[in-house]
Amino acid sequence: MKKIIFNSIKIIAVSAICFSFYAQTPDRTKPPQLPAPQKLSLPAVQQFSLSNGLKVVLMEKHEVPLIQLNIITKMGSVNDPENKTGLAGLTMNMLTEGAAGKTSLEIADAIDFLGARISANAGAHSSGIYLHTPLSKFDEALKIMSDILLRPDFPQKELDRKKKDRLTSLMQMHDQPTAIAAAAFNKILFGKEHPYGRMASENEIKGFSVEDLKSFYKKYSTANNSFVVVVGDIKKEELKKKLETVFGKWQKGDVKEVKIKEPAQVTGRIVYLIDKPGAAQSVINIGRIGTSRLTPDYNSVVVMNTLLGGSFTSRLNQNLREKHGYTYGASSRFMFRPSPGSFIAASSVQTEVTDKALTEFFNELNGIREPLTDADLNRAKNLVALSYPGNFQSVSEIAGQLEEMFLYNLPSNYFGEFVSKILNVNGNEVTGTAKKYIVPDQMIVVVVGDKAKIEQGIKNLNLGELKNLSIEDVLGKVPQLSK
Repeated sequence: MKKIIFNSIKIIAVSAICFSFYAQTPDRTKPPQLPAPQKLSLPAVQQFSLSNGLKVVLMEKHEVPLIQLNIITKMGSVNDPENKTGLAGLTMNMLTEGAAGKTSLEIADAIDFLGARISANAGAHSSGIYLHTPLSKFDEALKIMSDILLRPDFPQKELDRKKKDRLTSLMQMHDQPTAIAAAAFNKILFGKEHPYGRMASENEIKGFSVEDLKSFYKKYSTANNSFVVVVGDIKKEELKKKLETVFGKWQKGDVKEVKIKEPAQVTGRIVYLIDKPGAAQSVINIGRIGTSRLTPDYNSVVVMNTLLGGSFTSRLNQNLREKHGYTYGASSRFMFRPSPGSFIAASSVQTEVTDKALTEFFNELNGIREPLTDADLNRAKNLVALSYPGNFQSVSEIAGQLEEMFLYNLPSNYFGEFVSKILNVNGNEVTGTAKKYIVPDQMIVVVVGDKAKIEQGIKNLNLGELKNLSIEDVLGKVPQLSK
């Protein structure tokens, strides 16, 4: 009898839990309620220069004994010489492969022994060497960093390996629909002559020499073409002495700024279909030329895109994922750069619903141009405001924000005022921004998928002229790797 009663109690308890669970299951078609945003409070941004003119940006953070130090140079893929696409990226990747007579393994072992991390890479307009170190090992780590910055060796053996790695990546891209779509989108949108539209070819990769890297690095890696960002547990005067010791003799140079021709805007709508036989999904990229980072519309663009496709609760994701189940995720974004970058809405959808997904994409692209409800506007603004402090959780994240501040010459109080400016964006500004930058009948549409299964459905939509491309049209022939 006791056993029966006990089991009955268990059943009732489990039933109550299950009822409670299902009763509390949220309606995923409706965005959750958001709390009120909090004002961001950060230490002051300090700036000073070394004796050679090298500028330094510092934010003291004394809560944890860590230091993040980034050396940023105004050199990126936009500086790649003609017929040498990818030189900036390869040059930066080679910095940690040998310096001051030390091999890549010796450098890695030394950094690991200190409990530090160091890396180097290039973007479109800037490149960086990044050091993350415990405060107690800062001096030793800084010495290694100075060797990498000022005394790189560019060893031939490591260059050969890096070139082979790049050729392997290019070869693998032929089987990666997402990579194919991205390459095609940029190439078509910007043109192969624009730095945003170029991609290194097999011949360019094979042609890189040690001398190419050395001369390129010498030309751009100068004290007057670079700056240092430091965030961490260190005072200004102490930092200045340490940096003067290791970087004070870094030479200046005559570096001319690269002028980028503004890309031509899309004036019609063309669909580019790239055949990937047997593909289980279709990759969709839709977009046009967007705007630059310093546009006066920046805040309203951020709010508008958050509502359209910049968050999990965005209209695109709620429509294609939650409502229709076509995809695991749909999104949109603006690539903010010194020169106007792209606006892109993208997703990977089930092959059999490619045409239906395209219809829903354009429903949302047209819908964002309509007047907003106060609820939609406030939710988007609050989401931006609430997520913004997440960019300042670690010393490396803060350093990244300071890097952007310096590159774009933003005011020192920019971070503290960002949230209030976002919250002041009004509905008319968002709608006006959408009408200005989201023009559905002036966009390129790139679809990578199984042509035999999706072409007719796309044609039936009458989105515009349909052009068929091969993977080789986008990426070239599959590279041949030497043994």
